[in-house]
Amino acid sequence: MSSETPPSESSPLLPSHPNTNTTRRRPSHPYDADIESLHSSHRSILSHTLVPQIGERLPYNDYTTIDWLHDLVEDTARHRRLREVHSHSRGAKALLSRLALWWDAAQGWVAAFVIGVLTACVAGVVDVSVATVADWKEGYCSNRPWTDRRGCCAGEGECEVWRSWATEGEGSVSAYVVYVGFALVFGVVAGAVTMTTRTYLPSVAAEESENGKSGVQFTENTVGKMMYMAAGSGIPEIKTILSGFVIPHFLDFKVMVVKAVGSTFAVATGMCLGKEGPFVHISTSIGYLVARCFPKYCESERKMREMLSVACSAGLSVAFGAPIGGVLFSYEEISTYFPRQVMWRSFLCSLAAAATLKMLNPTGTGKLVLFETNYGVDYEIHHYAVFVLLGVCGGLFGGIFCQANFRWSKFFRSLPLIKGNPVLEVFLVVLATALLQYPNRLIRDTGDVVMAELLVDCKEPDSSWLCKQEAEPGGTGTYYAWLISGTVVKLFLTIITFGCKVPSGVIIPSLDAGALFGRMVGQLVPGISPGIFAMVGSAAFLAGVSRMTVSLAVVMFELTGEVNFIPPFMIAILTAKWTADAISADGVYDLSQHLLGHPFLDAEHALGRVRGLRPEGGREGTMEDLIPPNETMEAITLYTGPDYRARKSTLRSKLAKLKSRGLLDAGLVLVNEHCICHGYLPQAELEYALGVLDEKGNVDDEDVDLAGGVISEFVDRSPLTVTAKAPVEYAVELFGKLGIRYLVVVEEETARVVGLVIKKRLVNYLDGLR
Repeated sequence: MSSETPPSESSPLLPSHPNTNTTRRRPSHPYDADIESLHSSHRSILSHTLVPQIGERLPYNDYTTIDWLHDLVEDTARHRRLREVHSHSRGAKALLSRLALWWDAAQGWVAAFVIGVLTACVAGVVDVSVATVADWKEGYCSNRPWTDRRGCCAGEGECEVWRSWATEGEGSVSAYVVYVGFALVFGVVAGAVTMTTRTYLPSVAAEESENGKSGVQFTENTVGKMMYMAAGSGIPEIKTILSGFVIPHFLDFKVMVVKAVGSTFAVATGMCLGKEGPFVHISTSIGYLVARCFPKYCESERKMREMLSVACSAGLSVAFGAPIGGVLFSYEEISTYFPRQVMWRSFLCSLAAAATLKMLNPTGTGKLVLFETNYGVDYEIHHYAVFVLLGVCGGLFGGIFCQANFRWSKFFRSLPLIKGNPVLEVFLVVLATALLQYPNRLIRDTGDVVMAELLVDCKEPDSSWLCKQEAEPGGTGTYYAWLISGTVVKLFLTIITFGCKVPSGVIIPSLDAGALFGRMVGQLVPGISPGIFAMVGSAAFLAGVSRMTVSLAVVMFELTGEVNFIPPFMIAILTAKWTADAISADGVYDLSQHLLGHPFLDAEHALGRVRGLRPEGGREGTMEDLIPPNETMEAITLYTGPDYRARKSTLRSKLAKLKSRGLLDAGLVLVNEHCICHGYLPQAELEYALGVLDEKGNVDDEDVDLAGGVISEFVDRSPLTVTAKAPVEYAVELFGKLGIRYLVVVEEETARVVGLVIKKRLVNYLDGLR
């Protein structure tokens, strides 16, 4: 066994650095103290900030990441083992092995079909429940209290079985009070059930060190970031999960049930929110629960995320009756990894969900199209100017909404009273919503009912209240005022509502605001139905809020059945996106991710950010900017000597230091006596391997072989490396396209290790370039 010590920091074998102030002591054992660190070279710009001696509090420490590349290799090995078994089998065993191969290939298709069917069943129950509970604000069905007004009065003229709470009429004060009272009760119920999903992610936490200085110390009992798993739309969290991060318990069965119940009561209040985002969360939870029953997906984080991408498509499919739009929505808006096989299975999943929902018929229309229209007229070339105008206004609305909601959330929800009592915020928002919306007949109902009424083509003036107003001679001024006030109220209420601690989505409120504005503009365009501009305006406003493009155009024609109006949709959507991008570079889901503190790496957006903004001094960013502080490098570097051995006690000490510094996603960089990397041992694998050694009875003073022993099975012998002088774009591409979990940084001239970059550090760096 060699007794060589590693080169000192002043040794010519390692580059010196002016910020280095590290002294070395000669160890009494070659693997005792010399493993502390070999690196003082290139200091990261992050290390210019004072780092506590106990630990380093990185943003996103509450999340762990998966290694897509490692899972790909494991999945390939699994396939190889199955084929080897088949090639060596004869007779009955050959038949069984062939069936095993067939079942391995079919698991994804079977899971996709089951997910689609189950998602449609849950969506059908939620749709019926929302309609019934929402109508309870105005009355009830005397012979079938569990039925909504449409179902109660089906086939009847005066509908004598429907009982209104306010006998004086819908415009009376008592009707107003009852409406507000029921809305408040529903809001409190929605908020209360959401509170049951409060969870603390494991993390590091600030504590007092032995010398009385503030530091960071990790313990197994430490609680970190608090989350309400069922709150919001769930789309920012799903995007985070599909990008390779882990949010424990977010897709649990309990969360799914609470999401369904909470969204039922939240939508029934009449608040400016929809159930489309929650449906995506519900479908993803179903996808997770179903995929866990298949070993192929249960044992691979990479394969699991493929199935979660498939499941996302079913959520939007059942929300709008738009199976193709659901597939494109998963591809464009949510998934960062979407190969063709995932697209095919998404197609099947979305189809199964749509077909099942049509069979269940929760709306009672017998049709899949949610807002079917038939205007029977075509648009002229001069109408394109109106479509462009709607796009510009939709982009202005979207940009203003994103910035206003972001600032409102940071200010209002950081107030101690609101932060400590989320249900109080829900109560206040519901109160404001009910008081402002009830007087305006156009926006009194739930969002999907409002949307359906605004898209109507008034061929028969007496067909609806809206058509009566438009047909009223000399009454256009009052009706126009209702449209203007409705648009303003929707904008204001949507800003203060999105982000409340109840299940909620932003798609339907955006469509409602756009339809109101479009219907208002349509009053000024003669010779064509105003509903056409309401339809195009709704697409423009949603594009400005979400920045969806292709998937939104498809969703809109599936939603309305108006294939002929795809060009107006595309014009308005593109114009809205360009306008909104000029005001706010990020859409509502990206800003929500940033506001909620979820890590997310979008390679395309990240590259644009790196090109557009540079770190301090205006110089181009290099990998040097991502190198951790010296204290961190000391904690994660393991000197193994020429024979690649280390004491078990040293490994245990290293593991404890990783935890104490909060490096939950890092590991140990194995270097030899020349500071050349010859492997990487992730923290989770190190902890598991030490447990295996404990079971075998290995004592702490015993040397462990890292090249051929038990632990060697967990060492990555081919970690990816990049030079310290390489552009930051290298890291963005490697982390974004390959899905790697860590990247070793080496010196350009000597290939000696100078740093280690984990995905969270790159995301934190990119956040600083905003």
